[in-house]
Amino acid sequence: MSEPLTIGRIVVPESDLSWVAVRASGPGGQNVNKVSSKIELRFALDATTVLPPEVKQRLRGLARSRIDKAGVLRVVSQATRDQGRNLEDARRKLAELITQALTVPKARRATRPTRSSKRRRLDEKRRDGEKKAARRVTDD
Repeated sequence: MSEPLTIGRIVVPESDLSWVAVRASGPGGQNVNKVSSKIELRFALDATTVLPPEVKQRLRGLARSRIDKAGVLRVVSQATRDQGRNLEDARRKLAELITQALTVPKARRATRPTRSSKRRRLDEKRRDGEKKAARRVTDD
C-alpha cells in the first residue's frame, strides 16, 4: 500500500488512502501500451476522521469535480513515465488540496462605494454617451 500522508500536524492514515496504477494516455510510443504508470490516488473523504467537518466542506468545494457519490476524492497523475514518481506527484497534489482547505478564508466585509468613485463612474458613463451621440448622423 502506501505510507501515511503527513501535512503539517495532520497525519492522514494509510487506511484512508488507496491507489491504483493504470495505463496512461497520450504519446509515449510502445511504452504507453505496456506499462501502467498513471496513478489514481483515492482519499476516503467522507470516511476520514482526521479532518474537521468544516475542512471537509471546504475540500469538497475545492475539489467538487473530483469527488464521486461515495465521497471518495480522486487525484490523478501521469506527469512522468515512472509509477513511483507519479505516486509521489499525486500525494503532493492531495497534500496541496488539503493544505488549501485547512486555511480559513478571510471573511468579506461589505463596503459601499465612495462618493468620488460614484462620481467617476457617472462621469465616465456621460463621456461614453457623448462619444456615441457624436457618431450619430443628424438630418439638418
